[in-house]
Amino acid sequence: MKLYQKEINKQIEKFTVGNDYLLDQKLIKFDCIASIAHAKMLKKIGLLDEDELSKLLIGLNKIIKLNKENKFKIKQEQEDCHTAIENYLTQEYGKIGEKTHTCRSRNDQVLTALRLYEKEELLLIKNLLNEFKKSLSEIINKDGSIKIPGYTHMQKAMPTDIKTWLGCFIDSTDDNIILLESVHNLIDQSPLGSAAGFGSPIKVDKEMTANLMGFSKVMKNPIYCQLSRGKFESTILHLLTQIMFDLNKLSTDLIMFNMQEFGFVELNKEHSTGSSIMPQKNNPDVLELVRSKYHIILAEEFKVKSLIGNLISGYNRDVQLTKEPVISSIETVKECINIIMLVLSGIKINKQNCEKSMTKELFATKETYKLVKEGIPFREAYKKIKQSF
Repeated sequence: MKLYQKEINKQIEKFTVGNDYLLDQKLIKFDCIASIAHAKMLKKIGLLDEDELSKLLIGLNKIIKLNKENKFKIKQEQEDCHTAIENYLTQEYGKIGEKTHTCRSRNDQVLTALRLYEKEELLLIKNLLNEFKKSLSEIINKDGSIKIPGYTHMQKAMPTDIKTWLGCFIDSTDDNIILLESVHNLIDQSPLGSAAGFGSPIKVDKEMTANLMGFSKVMKNPIYCQLSRGKFESTILHLLTQIMFDLNKLSTDLIMFNMQEFGFVELNKEHSTGSSIMPQKNNPDVLELVRSKYHIILAEEFKVKSLIGNLISGYNRDVQLTKEPVISSIETVKECINIIMLVLSGIKINKQNCEKSMTKELFATKETYKLVKEGIPFREAYKKIKQSF
């Protein structure tokens, strides 16, 4: 049964539901957490008695357990996790289950479940970023002092070393974590109680439910709750593009430095693929795919920003289409961080090739400044050294 009492054309139903019922498998736990908080609040304001609350808490915790065991499936005709959960509670407890939707709309339900999901996922990504930094540090601790050329315009420029090269990704990740924490603080606002975007005729305790769910604050303006949907998601996606940008750059460096012409880095053969025609090939496909997925996440960011534009205030069904870009992008970023750490765990720095690459021209700037220290004007020293190359 749907949460609205209306028959609908099956073709229309299939189109409007889309794959939401599949995506919502990831939101079941979070919708139950929100429903537990909401039920406790309904008891406080006198809309549920102790026995009703007890049964609902048992039922909701059972759904969380079934979902963890992959035994709670949402059907297409149920449309979303909210309907599937309410249907289960109604089948188990009759009219008590029907009371779970009191003072709520699917609009604030999905907002709340998404917000809880996004908060948890951001913390998981933060943990992965810290692990990623450790992966880089392990290489630096072992081979950080090895000198390699620094490049500008794809040409040898000045000397640098492994520590400085890989260290730049540690510094950038530190900034990404700062951005992640900022985004986490931004979305740490409870929209529950905003209902369809205009509040509920019955006064609810938003502060209570926010505290029970672990939110730091309440979104007081109900229309802003709806305005934030898509806006917050595009902000999350911007963070994810920043993370993927670094993985894109690191992957590109590793691909280049793994080329026979460079040979600074050797990938583990188990982390590369072969050729269907050339027996000698060890291809860095995994890095090429990580590199390309930056562009996928970037496209998802612009997709969401485009989807939420030109909509009047309040809820519009367009925003349903912002759910998949966020969920898929979060999964992609977690997968890519894990993959890049696996690749890093197997690489070897070829010290001999690195040293061989440290050719004379890399030290031209250093030679220029030797003359400067002797009192020769920089421009004159520059011209004098240039003549020797």
